[in-house]
Amino acid sequence: QVQLVESGGGLVQPGGSLRLSCAASGFTLDYYAVAWFRQAPGKEREGVSYINMNDGSTYYADSVKGRFTISRDNAKNTVYLQMNSLKPEDTAVYYCATDKLTNLGSDWTLAILYDYWGQGTQVTVSS
Repeated sequence: QVQLVESGGGLVQPGGSLRLSCAASGFTLDYYAVAWFRQAPGKEREGVSYINMNDGSTYYADSVKGRFTISRDNAKNTVYLQMNSLKPEDTAVYYCATDKLTNLGSDWTLAILYDYWGQGTQVTVSS
């Protein structure tokens, strides 16, 4: 049974840090890519970061570049998103998504390309 579960969200002050986790079960991520998306109320879902689980290559949205870091632990079948220097604009529900590398095109930010999604974890940045 394929399942993705996000964890690590919460309330943090501006400038603070959080680490999100995305754990997969029911399949092995070795030949998949994993992406983090976020969605704020009234806004469309947007891509945040991406990692190729096979070769480790990564991509980031311009809005988070230099502040967020995506990483993988293939042995644990898990992906992490380290979020530093958080801003109120980062407030959203964060989702991880995955699909086989062979099913994905060159634009990792297209949510419709991903077949498997977690339930999401809330991140709130506020003083």
